[in-house]
Amino acid sequence: MPTTVVRFNLVDPAATPASLSERYRAALEMATYADDRGISTVQTEEHHGAANNWLPSPFAFAGAVFGATRRITVTVSAIIGPLHDPLRAAEDIAVLDLLSGGRLVTVAGIGYRPEEYERAGVDFTRRGKLQDELVETLLQAWTGEPFTFRGRTVRVTPRPLSRPHPLLLVGGSSKAAARRAARFGLPFFPSAHLPELAAYYTEQLAAHGTEGWTMMPAAETPLLHIADDPDRTWAEHGEHFLHEARTYASWQADGAVRSAVKSAATTVAELRAEGVYRVLTPEECVTYAKGDIGSLILHPLVGGMPVDEGWRSLHHFCENVLPRLKDRQ
Repeated sequence: MPTTVVRFNLVDPAATPASLSERYRAALEMATYADDRGISTVQTEEHHGAANNWLPSPFAFAGAVFGATRRITVTVSAIIGPLHDPLRAAEDIAVLDLLSGGRLVTVAGIGYRPEEYERAGVDFTRRGKLQDELVETLLQAWTGEPFTFRGRTVRVTPRPLSRPHPLLLVGGSSKAAARRAARFGLPFFPSAHLPELAAYYTEQLAAHGTEGWTMMPAAETPLLHIADDPDRTWAEHGEHFLHEARTYASWQADGAVRSAVKSAATTVAELRAEGVYRVLTPEECVTYAKGDIGSLILHPLVGGMPVDEGWRSLHHFCENVLPRLKDRQ
């Protein structure tokens, strides 16, 4: 059976503090419901200063999910590594690993928005070196032993539960990211289906004498919404899918970023034809899941989607799709 994922970035361009609070609480209720029904993973991410209220604090959200669930994994895909204080990140991840019993997966990327670096007072041109420092510090810190950090001896406690350390992947779409993952002996998480980059990573593992593996999106990794009437859903709610697609497009305008969810659509009709976002009936979703796919990614609150519509999609998936997938195992 494919890996099942529920994605949350808590975007709402028209939010008030009260409505955003409702959205956050709904996301936690959805995570609990997904956990009870056997969905594998909650996926979340990090962006800062976005006008549409994109989630800026994925570790805080992950902690809330862990407190409300028992089994489900939370994958933070991805943190913007150079914007994090390395010692504090090591502590936060260790605490979440202990709290969750080892259910946190962290993908460390470097981001692609210079304005986020400017907002944080971090030099965008040093992001590679800062990412190296972050990864090295995390791995040293989680041993629980003293080590040298910026010229002084430090020690990070408590040690995490997971051995040898909490699951940490290096994300990106560049050869530099692949080399970094291989050099540190960490798994590689390409941001899109990039088999040539995965092959380069394998070469670099051999060159550095390290071991690792690749977690790469499939050639098609659409974000799914489940509905009885897809035509009606596109007509009534297509603007929410388009809002997220256009936001990503505005951040990736230079063409240098390769992403599994990159879209060139400018209208709802174009977006629907593209297939990056798909609205499927339960039957269509079951048929789609029979193909050669790695995961089913549900995005119930996409782009400010009304909470009740998000619940309809999640209920359909858990009650009318997931049991039929389990029956085929």
